[in-house]
Amino acid sequence: MADETPTRLEIGSALSKTKHSHQVALALMAYVLQKPKTWLLAHPETPLSKAQSEELQELLARLDVGVPLPYLTGRQEFFGLEFEVNPSVLIPRPETEVLVEAALGWLQAHPQARKGIDVGTGSGCIAVSLASHCPDLIMVATDISPQALEVATRNADRHHVAARVSFCSCDMLPGKVEPVGLLCANLPYIPTAKLSEVESLPWEPELALDGGKSGLELIDSLLARAPDYLTSPGLVLLETEATLGSQTLKMAKKYFPEAEVSLQQDLSNRDRLIRIEVK
Repeated sequence: MADETPTRLEIGSALSKTKHSHQVALALMAYVLQKPKTWLLAHPETPLSKAQSEELQELLARLDVGVPLPYLTGRQEFFGLEFEVNPSVLIPRPETEVLVEAALGWLQAHPQARKGIDVGTGSGCIAVSLASHCPDLIMVATDISPQALEVATRNADRHHVAARVSFCSCDMLPGKVEPVGLLCANLPYIPTAKLSEVESLPWEPELALDGGKSGLELIDSLLARAPDYLTSPGLVLLETEATLGSQTLKMAKKYFPEAEVSLQQDLSNRDRLIRIEVK
């Protein structure tokens, strides 16, 4: 019982004393106290128990050595939804929301296309977001990692789309599936030599980052097989590394010579998304 005795440290005081940003400290405190951020801000005088204070200090210490915040709290927001994450999956990035937006725009314009594949699903953020915003969409989400598929399955359950998102353990594309209108993928695309530049590398799964020597080995393999999986009309959306945009574009045109192929920038105006539209 002694560990639960309130100390003099209050929420407001704890937030003001940390060297980390207010939002980061608030997210950790919301996790420790299991309260919404809005509640914490409305009750800054609430004291922390000894156990809560110690847990907060431990989390801040782990943050100091570089552990990403989403791995400390076990959650990350993506496309307006909260996703479970852990070190077996890549942390969803804001730039990937560009892919989801593009897919939803195309689906809205093509109501007959209601089947899709999400290759290398990881946390399931793409497949689950698409299914959540397109109520009649049926998705197959694949990954080579059983641990990642467990996380993705829980995220589908969390957002009530499990009935429309099925998961497949395979190397990119499933062996047997009917052709689909939408094929999207955020595959590993960082060249092996550049992995050391990724700050989160010690904590994120290398399997989800390493795109091989060129950074395009997996994307090339997927593009070679993609035409057999796509209906007409159909859309392929692929995220790529910012410095590899033109190379990925050239590769896409090689495998889809008759399609409308374009390169789109992310919110930071960096090359990011390859769009292949089959009419």
